[in-house]
Amino acid sequence: MPILSPVLNKDEIEAIVTGIAENISFDYRSKNLVLIGVLKGAFVFLADLIRHLTIDVEIDFIGAASYGAGTVSSEQVRITSDITIDVAGKDVLVVEDIVDTGLTLGFIRDHLAAKAPNSVRICALLDKHERRQENTHVDYVGHGVQEGFLVGYGLDHAERYRQLPAIYHLKSE
Repeated sequence: MPILSPVLNKDEIEAIVTGIAENISFDYRSKNLVLIGVLKGAFVFLADLIRHLTIDVEIDFIGAASYGAGTVSSEQVRITSDITIDVAGKDVLVVEDIVDTGLTLGFIRDHLAAKAPNSVRICALLDKHERRQENTHVDYVGHGVQEGFLVGYGLDHAERYRQLPAIYHLKSE
């Protein structure tokens, strides 16, 4: 039976999201910004983030897969659903739930950069360094963690636990 050990509660997440939104709103106050949420995990974070922004943005989604049903990245990233907005000449901010190996975000960053935006930057709720393989720069970081498999607030294990309002370490007994 899995054990859920608390990492961030609802109030802590709200404070983090509010702070990130303030920074993004300031940094992009006079720009044409497109937020691209990485499916499926970032949808909860993105939904809360846009409600705290004070600027107009366009929203799109990209699907990428590297985990499947396991708890360890397969290290093979593939796009499962591409964006539909033309980002040429616009500023792009990729919104991710967690940066782990860095491989997925590196792949997505390169994929989007090929579409000729003005810039591609990255925003992640969680930055985990335990298995980092690619030195992916994250421009907006909510919370750093060193290790563990995390679930809740959009993060899943085999499509479960996304609905939890807080973030937990998932541990096996």
